[in-house]
Amino acid sequence: MARQGLSRALVTASWLAEAVRAGRVGAGLRVLDASWYPPKERNARQEFKERHIPGASFFDIEECRDKSSPYDFMLPSESHFADYVGGLGVSNDTHVVVYDGDEVGTFYAPRAWWMFRAFGHKEVSVLNGGFKNWVKEGHPVTAEVTQPTPAVFKARLNRALVKTFEEMVQNVSTLKFQVVDSRPEGRFRGTELDQGLESGHIPGAVNIPFHSFLSETGHEKSIEEIQEIFRAKKVDLSKPLTATCRKGVTACQIALAAFLCGKRDVAVYDGSWSEWFHRAPPHYKISEAKRNKA
Repeated sequence: MARQGLSRALVTASWLAEAVRAGRVGAGLRVLDASWYPPKERNARQEFKERHIPGASFFDIEECRDKSSPYDFMLPSESHFADYVGGLGVSNDTHVVVYDGDEVGTFYAPRAWWMFRAFGHKEVSVLNGGFKNWVKEGHPVTAEVTQPTPAVFKARLNRALVKTFEEMVQNVSTLKFQVVDSRPEGRFRGTELDQGLESGHIPGAVNIPFHSFLSETGHEKSIEEIQEIFRAKKVDLSKPLTATCRKGVTACQIALAAFLCGKRDVAVYDGSWSEWFHRAPPHYKISEAKRNKA
């Protein structure tokens, strides 16, 4: 992969398969399955036990989060993250490769990628095309669960990569940074429910559904195609940018796409619409459905 050395944000299945064959998965290279699915649809942990990339460990986003928060999947504390990933054998010198088994190709893996970066870890990559393409290309899978040797990981939160509710409210009037919302158009516009919540968007936000950056096969589109997507929506990658979504997950696809274009400082609004819906004043929730009712 020509750009792999440049961005390191993506690795190909063939690169990882060679690393597995060469026995390089260990203290210097850890592979993490970051899959998560709605409980009634699929069981991510059970699927991992049945079939995963050899040497991989399960990164449980239900465990590695702030459990005291009323909102889904909020970042854990520095100590919580450090203890959790250390238990998976990840040190500050480890190259981490994350993937998930979603049918779109990549869904939760960019969230894990961003979490590592938010806590100061630079050597982290997403498996381009995800597990479905790993299997499709005929690479090995196993049901054998390995127990990695615990490592010491020191986490330090980079607050520049995380936006709070207060900062998002302030930005509505100051416009210090651009806001891109990665949810489907109907949820952004407010014409369909957002997983049970009334939908809509933050004032001034631009909508780029996360799947726009994925090809039909589930791989990331080319840098040129990604740049054109941002240009078409008048998003200037030379200026500050924050990504948002429903619960801070697919927003990380925006951060990943921008990273591939050389922009490495995209922040994510961790609370996203889940928090905004419950805390923002009514006039800060833009919805076509509400306008139509009026």
